[in-house]
Amino acid sequence: MKKEIHPKYHEEIVITCACGAKFHAGSTSDEITTELCSKCHPFYTGKHKLVDTAGRVDRFTAKVKKASESQSKAEQRKAAQAAYYTKLQEEKMAVKKDAKAAGKAKKESKKAAAAKPVKVTKISAKKPAKKGKKA
Repeated sequence: MKKEIHPKYHEEIVITCACGAKFHAGSTSDEITTELCSKCHPFYTGKHKLVDTAGRVDRFTAKVKKASESQSKAEQRKAAQAAYYTKLQEEKMAVKKDAKAAGKAKKESKKAAAAKPVKVTKISAKKPAKKGKKA
């Protein structure tokens, strides 16, 4: 074995659990702390309890809540957008109806103007005198 490349091995260290239990073992670390051990883990104790390390359950519920909120916001946006587009369509249809009515009114006014009797004036039979020659 090469010298000075391996970590130092400690023969007697203490492993401490969050529940307060202590174990003696050998390791390259000076001390070890754990969250669960055989004295507090539900598998070994037979007691059913929720083992939540680092708030995983809370993070999951927060993620689900955020997803449902964003989904409802997206639905609200879609509904608002649909209402906006229907309003635009209604405005376009109103403009088309107004233009159609104006076109009809213009056509009718042209018909009415064409249907008016023309006033005919009587043309005299007398020819106008030519200029320059005296009769």
